Amino acid sequence: MAERVSRLSTEKAVVIFTRSQCPMCHTVSSLFSELGVCAAVHELDKDPRNRDMERELARRLGRAPPVPAVFVGGNLVGSTDKVMSLHLAGKLVPMLKGAGAIWL
Repeated sequence: MAERVSRLSTEKAVVIFTRSQCPMCHTVSSLFSELGVCAAVHELDKDPRNRDMERELARRLGRAPPVPAVFVGGNLVGSTDKVMSLHLAGKLVPMLKGAGAIWL
């Protein structure tokens, strides 16, 4: 499952693993959309191997629940708290530019 998560996490400049009824997942996805990012979003509850993927993401994040899990440029950034901290510190947009997720 680690290989599958690694493969999916590099398919676009920004990849977000979510659950369809997760308010924090919606918040993070909306933030990236408002910043002009076209992220790949994988809703784990719609994947037949969701339990295995959730375990792998929880292992990587070091916490449960493992969503949202955000990858930028193939690197795990973290969950909502980390993404929002980077954004408030003015570090998220430069990271997104560096990964080719946004250009302006």
